[in-house]
Amino acid sequence: MLVSLCLNALLFHQAKRYYLQLNQTNLDPLGLSTYSADSLPQGVPATSTATVVFLGDSRAEMWSTPAKLKGFSFVNRGINTQTSAQVLGRFDKHVVPLRPNIIVVQVGINDLKTIALFPERKAAIITNCKANIQQIVERSINSGATVILTTIFPIGPVPLTRQPFWSADIAQAVMEVNAYLYSLKASNVFILDAYSLLAQNGQVQSNYVRDTLHINEKGYQALNQELTQVLSTWLTGKSLKKKS
Repeated sequence: MLVSLCLNALLFHQAKRYYLQLNQTNLDPLGLSTYSADSLPQGVPATSTATVVFLGDSRAEMWSTPAKLKGFSFVNRGINTQTSAQVLGRFDKHVVPLRPNIIVVQVGINDLKTIALFPERKAAIITNCKANIQQIVERSINSGATVILTTIFPIGPVPLTRQPFWSADIAQAVMEVNAYLYSLKASNVFILDAYSLLAQNGQVQSNYVRDTLHINEKGYQALNQELTQVLSTWLTGKSLKKKS
């Protein structure tokens, strides 16, 4: 009886949280009011060697700034629960005014997790996710920025309360979209394989898990080690071009 009551309480809490998120999205579908697009946040220099924008969903929003990395200023434009369509829809307002040199893109899991709810739309969900990410990359390049396109993070353990709204097809879709992302690689599009850095046996490594969809600070530290190398390579390339 006690177990049943606890489970019902957890399900109610989760249902309430999703209900609030749904109505908040209805009020501001693209999350345009989340950030002021006409100025840099306080504490970020208006001038620096390069401005880096983290763009995407909550995984981008939670991405901590790499430590001890000179020559870069960092701005975060991630928004919790957003799909690739929402991120694409707010690009012109949230990103373009910042005139970033580099855009780090982490998006897609909020598209793919809906496969459990709409299994008959699986193919369309995956196709639309790919197309939206491609457009985000194209918009980024057209704005003059270099793109660091990160593969979609692996998934963590799925708790009992989430299992009725989950499907093994989600993990398979993540793999399919990640494979597609490599086709977008170009001279101004780097691929940072976050999935391989974080995964073990198809899931997030246990020491990087925060919850089903998110990693902890240790996970971001691992990503930042790789990101620092990519940014350093970019900076070296810029220096060589100036000398030539």
